[in-house]
Amino acid sequence: MKVSVIIPVYNEINTIQEILRRVKATQIPSEIIIVDDGSTDGSREYLCSLNGSDDLMRVYLHDRNMGKGAAVVTGIQKATGDVIIIQDADLEYNPREYPNLLQPIEEGLADVVYGSRFLGGPRRSTMFWHMVANKLLTLMTNILFDNILTDMETGYKVFKRQVVQGMKINARGFEFEPEFTAKILKRNVRIFEVPISFNPRDYHEGKKIKLKDAFLAVWAILKYRFVD
Repeated sequence: MKVSVIIPVYNEINTIQEILRRVKATQIPSEIIIVDDGSTDGSREYLCSLNGSDDLMRVYLHDRNMGKGAAVVTGIQKATGDVIIIQDADLEYNPREYPNLLQPIEEGLADVVYGSRFLGGPRRSTMFWHMVANKLLTLMTNILFDNILTDMETGYKVFKRQVVQGMKINARGFEFEPEFTAKILKRNVRIFEVPISFNPRDYHEGKKIKLKDAFLAVWAILKYRFVD
């Protein structure tokens, strides 16, 4: 089973080298697709210096900052693996979780796997209101789509490439998560959740998601419940 890891990057010079080391250390990816989304902090230059230096890694550049969703879509378009893992570059999610995330797919039980931050895995204790917002958005998704997800907004989404074939993703920012979730739920694909560890960073550490993104997520959930 060929595994593609997609890493969207925007101004992550302090963590990009370490996340790449951790991803490679798992010895699981067949390819690592890095999409720089218009970084201005040196991330772009560092990634360009890596391009061509490692057969495992391929770097793609956006001319300007377009948003995480746009970077992920670019990565999906470039991926050639049977299974795709979305990996944030900020060290909140640890690649050591890959074996557990891939297991339901390998055993033929799932087409999509979500790494849930709310199923009892170890996590750093911080940012209460972010947790509340995540749970409310997940509850809204479950009500509208008759499901029992615990963490719709998780950044750890793993899926067979065939799941997204023919799927148009319109999201450019963090609303990628609810749009993707809505569309796979409407396709009735098999979804598994597995517990993951989580090490959230604070705003002074570079966290980018804002309050406005919660309202965009609400709109995306409602929109894609009734629009394909």
